Amino acid sequence: MQIGELAKQTGCSIQTIRFYERKGLLDKPSRSEGNYRLYDKAAADRLIFIKQCRALDISMKEVERLLEQKNSPNQSCANVNLLIEEHIAQVDAKIDELQQLKTVLADMSQKCSNENTIKTCGILSELER
Repeated sequence: MQIGELAKQTGCSIQTIRFYERKGLLDKPSRSEGNYRLYDKAAADRLIFIKQCRALDISMKEVERLLEQKNSPNQSCANVNLLIEEHIAQVDAKIDELQQLKTVLADMSQKCSNENTIKTCGILSELER
């Protein structure tokens, strides 16, 4: 199949497919006589795998590591589990940061009301500190 069909089948844009090729996450496709990229089911499956990983906010480096693991099907999946545990820790850290951000924003929102003018806006004053 050509790149347009692969894009349709996987829900990835053509630019994304080319980006993953440049990054080495997708193998270079074969070419037709007209020099069109030609992809097979394995490329579609790999692209769907990458897309699923990215939807889970798994970094490109981590995707690369997971793809390397997939190439050794008889190996223990301990490294895969470790990678996911590390990713969970990263997500937990992001959640903590977002909770702190929410608290700061909620505190700021209490410093002003709709009756204030811009000149007396508590939020803008807080941001100037």
